[in-house]
Amino acid sequence: MSTTDLAIGGMTCASCGARIERKLNKLDGVTATVNFATETARVSFPEAVPVDDLVAAVERAGYKATVPAGDAGRRNEDDRDQGAAEASQDTGDGDAVALRTRLLVCLTLTVPVVAFAMGARFPGWEWVSFALATPVATWGAWPFHRAAVVGARHATATMDTLVSVGVAAAYLRSLVALLSGSGDLYLEVAASVTTLILLGRYLEAGAKRRAGAALRALLSLGAKDARVLRDGREILVPAGRLSVGDEFVVRPGEKIATDGVIVSGHSAVDTSMLTGEPVPVEVRPGDAVTGGCVNADGRLVVRATRVGADTQLAQMARLVTEAQTGKAPVQRLADRVSAVFVPVVLALAVATLAGWLAAGASAGAAFTAAVAVLIIACPCAMGLATPTAILVGTGRGAQLGILIKGPEVLESTRRVDTVVLDKTGTVTTGQMTMASMVVAPGGDATELLRVAGAVEDASEHPVGAAIAAAARSRLEPGATLPDVTGFANTRGLGVSGAADERTVALGRPAWLARTWDMKLSPVLADQAADAEAAGNTVVFCGWDGQVRGFFAVADAVRPTSAEAVARLRRQGLRPMLLTGDNAKAAHAAAEAVGIDSADVIAGVLPEGKLAAIRRLQRDGHVVAMVGDGVNDAAALAQADLGLAMGTGTDVAIEASDLTLVRGDLRAVPDAIALSRRTLSTIKGNLFWAFGYNVLAIPVAASGLLNPMIAAAAMAFSSVFVVTNSLRLRRFAARA
Repeated sequence: MSTTDLAIGGMTCASCGARIERKLNKLDGVTATVNFATETARVSFPEAVPVDDLVAAVERAGYKATVPAGDAGRRNEDDRDQGAAEASQDTGDGDAVALRTRLLVCLTLTVPVVAFAMGARFPGWEWVSFALATPVATWGAWPFHRAAVVGARHATATMDTLVSVGVAAAYLRSLVALLSGSGDLYLEVAASVTTLILLGRYLEAGAKRRAGAALRALLSLGAKDARVLRDGREILVPAGRLSVGDEFVVRPGEKIATDGVIVSGHSAVDTSMLTGEPVPVEVRPGDAVTGGCVNADGRLVVRATRVGADTQLAQMARLVTEAQTGKAPVQRLADRVSAVFVPVVLALAVATLAGWLAAGASAGAAFTAAVAVLIIACPCAMGLATPTAILVGTGRGAQLGILIKGPEVLESTRRVDTVVLDKTGTVTTGQMTMASMVVAPGGDATELLRVAGAVEDASEHPVGAAIAAAARSRLEPGATLPDVTGFANTRGLGVSGAADERTVALGRPAWLARTWDMKLSPVLADQAADAEAAGNTVVFCGWDGQVRGFFAVADAVRPTSAEAVARLRRQGLRPMLLTGDNAKAAHAAAEAVGIDSADVIAGVLPEGKLAAIRRLQRDGHVVAMVGDGVNDAAALAQADLGLAMGTGTDVAIEASDLTLVRGDLRAVPDAIALSRRTLSTIKGNLFWAFGYNVLAIPVAASGLLNPMIAAAAMAFSSVFVVTNSLRLRRFAARA
């Protein structure tokens, strides 16, 4: 299956999107989702279906479709997303210019027509009013008339049908009265309704464009060029031509061309586009950097590790685009209502006309009430209620380093009552550090750390790396660790090697005693027990038949984890700790961040984590799981809401519902708060849209609503819904 995005032109309401969806989904093997707010369609289709067939299906429905440049669906994902955004933007810009021109002409002609109706008259004013109103009711309202005719050909009715029928009825009724010389004129209704709805469309278009600004900004963050090193020379090439393994130079103030690892140079990198955090991050050789981030000061040489669609920026853009294109479950009700709403309104308008006439009212009063019903009932606001909130909410999330995979995720966050946190790499940094070192009586601390660090420097284990790092940090300037020969790793037990003419072994005390005949003094044993009780991992070191001391290594708790747990509690959530680490380490970490001892589950394998999530769900809890490792993937997938730390593995991120780009647990309450705020905005929009129509239609049918006021109110309802969604752009993390 291939996937492409089509930029759709000519949609005016949710019913238009539903019609296009039906047309596309009738093609064999095609699955399409149309988003009215973004004016795009995301289409999955078999290789055997040409893209031109998709465009033709949209055009047969009476709309325009633009395919991103290139062979859509068979290009890189990031290229497709960028192309779709550009195509949609170009289409939107052209439509906006045409709409503004149409609005200004109609406004100029409508003002005197309304003035005549309000009493500013002179002999022959009727014909002048007719001459001014005719281009407004025909050319100005042509988009509504055209859409109504297209809908009629396909046996469907949309918002445009209501507007077209209302404007045409007012204009033709006035023409008959003018030619017969009797009856009231409704030219000001035909002209003002057209102009006010055009005004609403124009304001709505501008608001929708602001709603999508976050995604367009995200897509534009990538670097355009890269300074690739070839034979010692810097060659400027397009960033899209970089390959994995290429080394490129990043000068101060330039964007990093693609994801990579620093080969040489020290600098500070502005990562705010990924994490939302304004403080630059210090980087040095060996550190990973992300394409699109800005190099603040020093010159860097970077080796490319991911290019094209594999980069973090491309993956972020893809996730946001897919979330904005999808539909939340709450939107399906609005779609179903919109599908039947227009025919019902047409029937109500006819019933209103007949009812007034049957009650003995004048034809003018009956006609006015019927037209008011047609105009006031347009369901445009219902079509915009959900997609605009998702558009703004997911865009704001991307700016804050929170990637929402799909709109259905929003429903999950509302019901969550328990948040299960992995320990290593989530609550803690995931980087082991040496907490303390204890030397046997009469020993030399410098010598112990020096030879132990040398042996562990050859090990790949995180505990050994922590000891080696501590040893290197305490070297004199220019000094190095001694060379090691005969290095051996006994998996799960310890390491050994020759350093400074002695054979050094580090590991568990039982292994040292059994394999190396090393004795452990009671004093060291008691001190080691205290260190383990504090949640540390203890590694003993010795040579020549004697244990010379031990190192206490710990995975440090993130400085912000306690604040994050406190915020989760304030949100009414129950935080729990779930880890494969030993119970002592788990309880120490839990105590440090404020998680109750009873809410700690320790010493479990990946299948144990999965079982723990299922057990909580069987007990009636709605569970969110936060993790970062491969061993968390099954639990993340099982949880009602999975949140993956962006600093974790690709497997964990793939299994999650939300990805937290920055490695900070505070992003969890931020993500939950943003998701809940977005869902709340959607419900508020739908309440306004449904309530507006439910209340307004009876008022219009009772004859208490002038069609001009109805048109203004209808336009305002759509603008209100979009503007309400735009408030999500101001969402900020709170303590």
